[in-house]
Amino acid sequence: MTRILLPTDFSTNSLTAIHYALKLYKDLKCTFYLLNSYMPPVYHTEYLMGSPAQIGLGDIVQQNSQDNLANLKEKLEQEFKNPLHTFITHSALNVLSSEVTRTVEAEGIDIVVMGTQGATGATEILLGTNTVHVIKNAKCPVLIIPSGFEYEAPEQILFPNDFEVWLDENILAQLLKITESHVSQVNVMHVYTGDKLNTIQEKNKKQLTKVLSESGFFHDVPSNEVIAAINEFQIKQKINLLVMVQNKHTFLERLFIEPVIKKIGFHVTVPFLVIPQ
Repeated sequence: MTRILLPTDFSTNSLTAIHYALKLYKDLKCTFYLLNSYMPPVYHTEYLMGSPAQIGLGDIVQQNSQDNLANLKEKLEQEFKNPLHTFITHSALNVLSSEVTRTVEAEGIDIVVMGTQGATGATEILLGTNTVHVIKNAKCPVLIIPSGFEYEAPEQILFPNDFEVWLDENILAQLLKITESHVSQVNVMHVYTGDKLNTIQEKNKKQLTKVLSESGFFHDVPSNEVIAAINEFQIKQKINLLVMVQNKHTFLERLFIEPVIKKIGFHVTVPFLVIPQ
């Protein structure tokens, strides 16, 4: 049984992510947790103190959240009709990233699937604020679905890796589950500037080769910039899913520090799986 958390604000962007998840895991037994976190339009000291002007406001927002979740659950059950899938709704008065962190721990969530864009919907922004916070705090993998992405089975997966981190079956459990159910090819891309792998990197590469088994294909790409190498690889070969491990050595930190995508020229047009170390 795979436990999947699906945060939603009922926008088209979040529905795209939900539909992707239901198709990605169509052949696996799963419990999907539909999460909507909300804050009243006016949420300050007066509200917390129970000001007469604000009494009942939270109840209305909560009821709307619960009603929308119930309607969404019904629509998904009718549209997909998958006996392997079970839906649980959860409405919470909380900041999204905090509620995701709490729910992941409380429900033993295996993976979070959510959309990319924040409230601004600005196309030049790679990840919305909520998405960034979820990735940074999540203790489980987070799968990000680009706005408007049409579902494609993840037959070709790109996995940039510097072999600085030891990866075993537990850390890569969700990736392995996806590759096994879709018979995917995992293209492990090592970007190098001419230096040979050190002893630790060699050991980690051997371990990763063992974990991925026959699904893993290794590529050495000469380049001075990981981002440029990823972009170029996507041009040369059709990729359906991008995977990265979040650690201090990867360029993910730059994505958080520099929000405007044009500054770093990184273009993600496919789902993006972030695995915590």
